[in-house]
Amino acid sequence: MNKFLIVGLGNIGNEYAHTRHNIGFDVVNAFALKHGGLFKVDRLAYMAEVKWKGKTFICICPTTYMNLSGRAFRYWMDKEKLSPEQTLTIVDDLALPLEKIRLRKAGSSAGHNGLKDIEAILGTDAYPKLRFGIGNDYPKGMQADFVLSKWKKEEAPQVQQKIEKCIEIIESYASIGIDKTMSLYNQISISV
Repeated sequence: MNKFLIVGLGNIGNEYAHTRHNIGFDVVNAFALKHGGLFKVDRLAYMAEVKWKGKTFICICPTTYMNLSGRAFRYWMDKEKLSPEQTLTIVDDLALPLEKIRLRKAGSSAGHNGLKDIEAILGTDAYPKLRFGIGNDYPKGMQADFVLSKWKKEEAPQVQQKIEKCIEIIESYASIGIDKTMSLYNQISISV
């Protein structure tokens, strides 16, 4: 495969910038920046095209808001004539501790509204996901406030290291495939 759709999930608007729920945007932005990609406003998303080692990456951050991410995902997948296996969706995950990242070929939305919408529009959960652990350190009933909050100052170095690791994972996924990449990265812990 020489072409990939890289989808970062998040919400548009300054109030959501750099929150736990927007980590998908932050990872995709960092990946595009590293490889000289510039985002522009396009249909249903901010989009940047990146070329690296003979491969093309269509990087999108949907402008549909998190709960309607599937529309942008489907539009760009169809426009670029890609299969679900040629996509990678980067998403926050409450069920994973902060030091963990998980790459999966398929799997349920685990209650994540952005993934639920993609799954409903595709009619399957069989598309690759890179889950960025955000932990679940919040009082009962405060989940929404937690995911929409900014990172704590002491978490920032660890989050930055994980973003850099996610860039490596995207590059590895495109170079050596998802199976080898999963075995290389799914067991690591990133702490500072």
